[in-house]
Amino acid sequence: MRNGRAPSSSGFSLIELIVVVAIIAMLLLIALPRYQVSLDRARDVALQTSLKTIRESIGRYREDKGRYPESLQELVEQRYLQSVPVDPVTGLNTGWQFEHAKGQHGSGLVNIRSGAVGVTLDGQPYSEL
Repeated sequence: MRNGRAPSSSGFSLIELIVVVAIIAMLLLIALPRYQVSLDRARDVALQTSLKTIRESIGRYREDKGRYPESLQELVEQRYLQSVPVDPVTGLNTGWQFEHAKGQHGSGLVNIRSGAVGVTLDGQPYSEL
């Protein structure tokens, strides 16, 4: 003690630090679930966009060539797609489920669906999108 006064402390006490850490932890507990839901919603939208793009490419190919493509790779080779899209749910470009033409429509790839297991945030199975 100098001059009858306590030395001034420069810094934070342990209690102040614990309070700040507790507040940050509570904010994370509130924000993290919302962030996860946002990621799930973005993944669902990306899947629907990919499916729409592929289906439109199949339709354009059919209109131009008069037949369905045999594979996604054929759409890429003929420049209807830039590359075989990755399924945002599975993270693979090989997990797609294909629906092939039968009978009078010839053969080839008619429709495509996700091969992912599970459901969207809306409760719709990925395989039915």
